[in-house]
Amino acid sequence: MKIGSRTAAVLVATLGACCLLATRAPRVFADQIPPKLVVMLVVDQMSAEYVEDFKGRWTGGFHRLVDRGAWFRKAAYPYMNTVTCVGHSTISTGALPGTHGMILNAWWDRTAGRSMACTEDPETRPVSYGGPIAGGGDSPWRLAVPTFTDELRAQKGEGPSILTFSLKPRSAVTLAGHAANAVTWLSDSGSWMTSSAYPGPVPFIADFVTAHPIEKDFGAVWTKVLREEDYSYKDDAEGEPAPQTWTRTFPHVLKGTSDHPDALFYLLWEQSPFSDAYLEKLAEAAADTQHLGQREATDYLGVSFSALDLVGHVFGPRSHEIQDMLARLDRTIGALLDHLDKVVGPDHYVVALTSDHGVAPIPEQLAREGRDAGRIDLSVIASRLEQALNASLGKGKYVSSVAFTDVYFEPGVYEQLLHKKEALKAAIDAIRSVPGVLQVFRGDELPALRSSKDRLQRAAALGYFPGRSGDLIVVPKPHWLLGSNAGTTHGTANDYDQRVPVILMGPGIKAGVYEQAASPADLAPTLASLVGIKLPKADGRVLQEAITAPMVPTPFGVRR
Repeated sequence: MKIGSRTAAVLVATLGACCLLATRAPRVFADQIPPKLVVMLVVDQMSAEYVEDFKGRWTGGFHRLVDRGAWFRKAAYPYMNTVTCVGHSTISTGALPGTHGMILNAWWDRTAGRSMACTEDPETRPVSYGGPIAGGGDSPWRLAVPTFTDELRAQKGEGPSILTFSLKPRSAVTLAGHAANAVTWLSDSGSWMTSSAYPGPVPFIADFVTAHPIEKDFGAVWTKVLREEDYSYKDDAEGEPAPQTWTRTFPHVLKGTSDHPDALFYLLWEQSPFSDAYLEKLAEAAADTQHLGQREATDYLGVSFSALDLVGHVFGPRSHEIQDMLARLDRTIGALLDHLDKVVGPDHYVVALTSDHGVAPIPEQLAREGRDAGRIDLSVIASRLEQALNASLGKGKYVSSVAFTDVYFEPGVYEQLLHKKEALKAAIDAIRSVPGVLQVFRGDELPALRSSKDRLQRAAALGYFPGRSGDLIVVPKPHWLLGSNAGTTHGTANDYDQRVPVILMGPGIKAGVYEQAASPADLAPTLASLVGIKLPKADGRVLQEAITAPMVPTPFGVRR
């Protein structure tokens, strides 16, 4: 396995924490074998409301998880920056963004003087399973704490196999941590890839990609899988910007602008249930060829299904497309669980299902109903800030970037504003004057507000990481979307963005519906308890109420 210097440093630190933990004397339970396989399923942009609204239509994997698993109905993220990289990092580490450091999908890097994607790593290179790939590589080097898989490797040695798959690098990488055996995602050009931070090309993945080219789906037609009467709302609604060559209604043909696969074809393929089905088959191949769950150690399989998010951004949460994606993904996940039953055994693996964030309704649809909803242009925030600061401080350039919720000033400007209170007030007032803005927080004040009784203050504080987060944090009104000119998005402290499914199923898990407060940050500590390892830097808790008897490390080995 390839391990770079930064990865080695992380693992050394993790091993140190492990050694400290070994000196403790936790409670000892009766002997019981830990699960042979941990399966982490993340459905990007799966709102908790989808489970409540559509579970009666499901007969496959979702149905099985809800019916036989421990379902925490009130689970929600406690922070504001509910986006993909942040959510996946929280799921994988059990820590909140103020601890793990992944604050957005991309933020303004003050040292580099440019925007940087959360997993972008200038010291790695791309490794392709197909054609050439432009640009650099990805790794989890910006994660400030170890992941569940890092601790699994550090505390259990080289035995576990750790594999993750997704369409998105930020999803596959953050689930994998630093020392995975295979980490795979899809490039912008439609080629499967990894990076030099991980082993690769991995033979079984190369074989699978060769035997199952995406291009086989060229010309495929996405039609509705349920009866027409099973769909809620209408199929052609306001604010749905259908992709090129598609309309806002079914069917949807997977073709580009030519008679052969082109860039548009790959984009449409990603935004379809065909990409979910592909990832499921890749996961099956991993289980078969890597003999997951067939050894003494506990293996880890992480799959993040991205298509729901890509469809949701375009068509919105009320669309027939979203309902159909969920119905098909129910069957897809059911197929994966059935396969794992055969090759691992239903009593030998534990599965967790969650999401990285929810989603807002399309504002035009809400506005038609007479509700206060709209869109906030980030360039307007930047423009009004510049106008206010030019008036207060003199002519010049003061704003480096408005990265979603985070406002970054040019070097030295915020320090200057802290000494000129009237100028700082003018800057904050300028942002508040933008229609749709609810509140503006000062970054330097947020670390002290992590325990605030004010819900918004606490949510913003829990997502704030000093040195990376913005100088000012913008909070939009409910149903007002930041930086989105069509379709919908997420990334706020509103219930529709924070509430997601949290479900566990497998040996050691007590099935049932749980009303206790929970968060996706609780999954890693809970899985660690089942496996018999510790997460020394987790913010989440062990979901003890759903566990029959936790695995704990002791001086005499792992016991229950």
